[in-house]
Amino acid sequence: MHHINWLAVIVAGIVGFFPGAVWYSPVMFLKPWARELGIDLSQPQKPKHMPLLLVTGLILSIVVAIVLSFIIGPVPGVHHALLAAAGCAIGLVAASFGIQYLFEGRSITFWAINAGYHLVQFLLIGLVLGLMR
Repeated sequence: MHHINWLAVIVAGIVGFFPGAVWYSPVMFLKPWARELGIDLSQPQKPKHMPLLLVTGLILSIVVAIVLSFIIGPVPGVHHALLAAAGCAIGLVAASFGIQYLFEGRSITFWAINAGYHLVQFLLIGLVLGLMR
C-alpha cells in the first residue's frame, strides 16, 4: 500500500462520484431510468436518509478509486490509466450487470444507463489517477 498516492485516490473518488448527479437527472437519463424501475416521477419522493446515501456513495466511489489505483499501478500515465479504467468498467462492471440484469429480466436500456454511468465514473477516476501520478 506504500505506492498508493492517497491524495490522488481521494480526489479521484470525489470526482468519480459527482457525475451521477447529472447522469441520473432530468437533463439526461432520470426519466428512462425511473420508467425502467417503475418509479412514478409525478409523485417525487426523497429518500428519508439522503445524507447517509450520499456519504455512503462517496465512500464507495473512493473504494473504487483505491482498487483502480492497485490495478493501474504506481506510475500509470494517462493512456494506461484510461485503458485500465475502461477495461474494468466494461469487462467487470458492465458485464456483471449484464449477467444480473439478464436473469432479473431487466431491459437493455436499464443496463445501458447504469453501465454507461459506471464507464464514465471509472474513466474520470482513471483520468485523475493518471494525471496525479
